[in-house]
Amino acid sequence: MDRIGLIAGGGRFPLLIAESARRRGLKVIAVAHKGETMPELANRVDEITWIGLGQFGHLLSAFKSRGVRQVLMAGAITKVKMFDNVRFDLKGLAIAGKLLVFHDDDILRAVARELEREGIAVVSSTTYLPELLAPPGCLTKRGPSKEEVEGIEFGWMVAKQLGDLDIGHCVVVSRRTVLAVEAIEGTDKTIARGGELAKEGAVVVKVSKPNQDLRFDLPAVGLNTIGVMSRVKASVLAIEAGKTLIFDRQEMIGLANKNGIAIVSR
Repeated sequence: MDRIGLIAGGGRFPLLIAESARRRGLKVIAVAHKGETMPELANRVDEITWIGLGQFGHLLSAFKSRGVRQVLMAGAITKVKMFDNVRFDLKGLAIAGKLLVFHDDDILRAVARELEREGIAVVSSTTYLPELLAPPGCLTKRGPSKEEVEGIEFGWMVAKQLGDLDIGHCVVVSRRTVLAVEAIEGTDKTIARGGELAKEGAVVVKVSKPNQDLRFDLPAVGLNTIGVMSRVKASVLAIEAGKTLIFDRQEMIGLANKNGIAIVSR
């Protein structure tokens, strides 16, 4: 194999993936989403095709015409845009018509199945950047207190149940009370909402779904996560080791240490 296909969403992850694959001598063929994918990706790949949300036929054609046999998915799509920015082509309509619900994993698995029917394998998004996965342990100078550990345990249980329903990855808790759960609005807004209710000391738990397909939609945290937590005086971030992406790890940990936030990966 001398090439890899990249289905790119938003954020820096697609750029990092493209750079890593090219360092390994692979030609990167990207399909990027208008209004989501960073324009800079065009300078990090060998070929790029821009599509709108729901244009699966265009996506498939871009890969098949260039002899791509393996693809990976990287980067997020702003979920609220699914309600007003989707313009399905015929292939996209065919996939959407088979779905009973529009949950993240259902959509992504359906896309993966269609690609594989066309002879294109979907591989893990961390194939070329395994170092982004969270290692186990306490990542900060400060560890959680006994009360915060209890909050982590409680939040972990709730977050797994939330994930089992394929609703979201993140919950915010305090004193064994759920303050906010992640839905379509995303993690940062969930933290902000829950943190404001707690006033201070909120525990943020972000985990993978119990039946998480590790090829795509892994939970991710980064510098901005800690930035939001610091603004609402949240005290702990708990994530799942080996199943959570960490971006800007050193900067993120440095900001957490500066603000007395504990980061626990378990």
